[in-house]
Amino acid sequence: MSTRLTKRNIPMMESSTLQLVLTADKVNDLITKHLSKSLQSKGYESATPAMLNFLSTLECGVNYGSEIARNLGVSRQMVAKTVKEFCRLGFLEQIEGVGKQKEILFTERGEQLMSDARALLAELDHRFTHSLKNRTLENAVDSLAQIEKSLNDIED
Repeated sequence: MSTRLTKRNIPMMESSTLQLVLTADKVNDLITKHLSKSLQSKGYESATPAMLNFLSTLECGVNYGSEIARNLGVSRQMVAKTVKEFCRLGFLEQIEGVGKQKEILFTERGEQLMSDARALLAELDHRFTHSLKNRTLENAVDSLAQIEKSLNDIED
């Protein structure tokens, strides 16, 4: 492992983990932008990268604002505002749930959007499989899952 020095001679170690984080972030951005552009061309004009990132955190069944806020690390008020906008756009609906919490569900239009997004991702799978040869994509996913498990073990 090499070390570089800053202009002030402070040592900066090289890190494959840092490269992983930066590259994964770039790949996520590029895929999300591609998905957004492709969905917009299919008639989902409001399918921005931010919208897709939010919707991708939701379960296909019942969701609750507090769980979404916890998973995203944002306030419940931010989630409520975002959900209200997606309800207005016809992708989500809120219905009365147990207690004070409302259940947040995909509408039929929202489910179709997610289905179309998954189909576009499957097309990317096919493209990556051909351009990367063999099981490179699957190996990358497996490796990331192992890294995730290791990080969870560290946190426990």
